Amino acid sequence: MKALVYNGPGQKTWTDKANPAIEKPTDAIVRITYTTICGTDLHILKGDVPAVTPGRTLGHEGVGIIEEVGSAVRNFKKGDHVLISCITSCGSCPNCKRQMYAHCADGGWILGHKIDGTQADFVRIPHADNSLYPIPAGADEEALVMLSDILPTGFEMGVLYGEVGPGDTVAIVGSGPVGLASLLTAQFFSPSRIIMVDLDPNRLEVAKKFGATDVVCASGDEAVKQVMALTPDGIGVDVAIEAVGIPATFDLCQKILAPGARLANMGVHGVGVNLELDKLWIRNITIRTGLVNTNTTPMLLKTVQSGRVEPDCLITHRFQLNQIEEAYRVFANAAQEKTLKVILSA
Repeated sequence: MKALVYNGPGQKTWTDKANPAIEKPTDAIVRITYTTICGTDLHILKGDVPAVTPGRTLGHEGVGIIEEVGSAVRNFKKGDHVLISCITSCGSCPNCKRQMYAHCADGGWILGHKIDGTQADFVRIPHADNSLYPIPAGADEEALVMLSDILPTGFEMGVLYGEVGPGDTVAIVGSGPVGLASLLTAQFFSPSRIIMVDLDPNRLEVAKKFGATDVVCASGDEAVKQVMALTPDGIGVDVAIEAVGIPATFDLCQKILAPGARLANMGVHGVGVNLELDKLWIRNITIRTGLVNTNTTPMLLKTVQSGRVEPDCLITHRFQLNQIEEAYRVFANAAQEKTLKVILSA
């Protein structure tokens, strides 16, 4: 088969690789029909995720068709169309019992990280019964790729960890795909204001179409000034969602918080940040970080099927899977190419 292989920081190749095989009775082999590229893949290529070693097939999102199942797989059979979760879950360890699937004792985020991932013709999915979802008949399979990772990430790590509620003022710093996923799902809870902050005017225009009440095209102190001016009495936001993963955007988030506010960090940070605890401790600030658990995926599937959320609006570019290196170039140059999510089809 062909696969997109990581060869060390800044290096990747679309190359031949042996097909995956069943290793445990709970495994399934999935033939990829659609996959995509995540911002986390760009962090990996920068060297921000040292657990990813040379030779690893990248990718942790996709949909496909079951090619083969292990003897212990009960819920799926050859030919079934499935959504692949970015998180692998055994379903029985102590953390899985707490729905903390990201910290599964025999899983978590392993696809494209610790085992070969989805940017390939085929992928092995461990614990298939708990890590795959059947695709409803007639569903838009391109759109469902957004449910592998970014929609549950934006919802869980941004909206739920930020405890967005009715009437809240919310600032989302970073209008990339995961920030826009938070924007789409924050509206479930009727905040009074959603302020999107970014340096890309095109992405801010998209954010307006997706429901942002205000946009700020600035950084640093100027962004702080503009956001604060948009909040009631200039006291700051109730929720700040960090959706980039660099020190400057985390710093911006901690400077725009009202007393009692919540800071939800979604970004993948490759270096440390300056935590202004000397200023935050007295203001009853809550900071939440973590990796998506995907425990909301079944609910989000129903929401998408109902038409309440249309994740296909995040797709801007389409390529064949064998064009993946060009897709990476386009995705990595989002401002020039006006890219949100790319879809790669077999």
